[in-house]
Amino acid sequence: MRAITKRELKSYFTSPIGYVCVAMILALYGYYFFQVLMLRSSSYISSVYATMFIWSMMIIPIITMRSFSEEMRNRTDQALLTAPVGVTSIVAGKFLAALAVYTIAMVGTLIPVAVIGLFSAPEWALVFGNFFGSLLYGAAMISIGIFISSLTQSQIVAAIGTFGISILLLVVDQLTSLVSNTVAVKLIGWLSFNTRYQPFTKGIFDLSSIVFFLSVIAVFIFLTARKLESRRWS
Repeated sequence: MRAITKRELKSYFTSPIGYVCVAMILALYGYYFFQVLMLRSSSYISSVYATMFIWSMMIIPIITMRSFSEEMRNRTDQALLTAPVGVTSIVAGKFLAALAVYTIAMVGTLIPVAVIGLFSAPEWALVFGNFFGSLLYGAAMISIGIFISSLTQSQIVAAIGTFGISILLLVVDQLTSLVSNTVAVKLIGWLSFNTRYQPFTKGIFDLSSIVFFLSVIAVFIFLTARKLESRRWS
C-alpha cells in the first residue's frame, strides 16, 4: 500500500493536476480570508470555512477523476491488478494519495488564520473544528470519487459523476420539505453530509459525525475493491 501511495502521490505532482488543485483551493481560501483580514474580525472565520468547503467539494472530482479511469483508459489496470498486493491495498493507496493532495491544500489554509491572529484572537476551537470537519467531509467525498472512477474509463464522466453526487449530498437535507413520511425524513437527515458537517462549524467534534464519515470512507473503499476484484477475474 505504501508503494502505491508513493507512486500515486508522485504522479499527482509530476503532472499539473496536483499543483492546479492545490493552487485553486488555496486561491479561493486566500481570497475569502483576505476579506476577513480586511475586517480584522475572527468571528467570520467559521462562516468562511463553511462556505469554502463547498468550493473544495467542486475541486475534489478533479483530484479523483484519474484514479482508476486513467488506468483503464491506458490499459494498465490489469498490470496493477495482477501485482503482488491486495486489491484493498491498491484502493487504499490511491485514496491516501488523493487525500494527501487535499490535505496539503487544507493545511495551507491555516496560514491566513495565523495572519489574522496578528490582529485578533481567532476562536481556535472553531478554526480546528471547521478544518477537521472539512478534512473528514473531503475524505468521504474522495472515497466516493475513487469509486466512481472505477466505474468508467472516462475521466470527464468520473468527474461529472462525482460532482453530481457531491451536489446531491449537499442539498439532500432540503428534500425533507418535500417528504411527508417521518421515517424518510429522519433517514434523509441521517444521510445528509451537510447536517453531519454542521457540528464542526461550531467547534464541536461530534463523535457520531466522525463515525459517520469514517464509515462512508470504509464502505466506498470496500465497494471499489469489490468492483476491481470482479474485473480481476473477468
